[in-house]
Amino acid sequence: MLLKYRSDYQKIAMGLLSLLPTFKDWDRLQRELAWYQDGPDRTLYLWKDEHDDFAGVLGTETQGDYLIVRLITLMPDKQLTRNTWQMLDQLATAVPTKRLMGTLTTAKIIAKWEYHHGQSHAERAAADSGQ
Repeated sequence: MLLKYRSDYQKIAMGLLSLLPTFKDWDRLQRELAWYQDGPDRTLYLWKDEHDDFAGVLGTETQGDYLIVRLITLMPDKQLTRNTWQMLDQLATAVPTKRLMGTLTTAKIIAKWEYHHGQSHAERAAADSGQ
């Protein structure tokens, strides 16, 4: 289950974000968390697994018709493709009017998720061009 970040989840969010190599530095981690809180077009989601335990975090930024997935990570014992796809499925359901896109870091994950959910590259290209 995806939950939007709120301040009482701060320690959990910081713990999950610290799993990413980029956020090993405390100051960098706090700046990233503040960045998501300061922008109305940016959202940090926490993901609970089937046991209702916090197991992942997903950061997004809205740009036009796209929802850019800026970061995605799971607890080491939860790093399974099905969990990643479950997170992305829930995100796509939560924001059905936006197309999920990735950054240089997340694009490969998003592309695999789209491919395995029945949308080929040709269909995406046609959808993007308005045809």
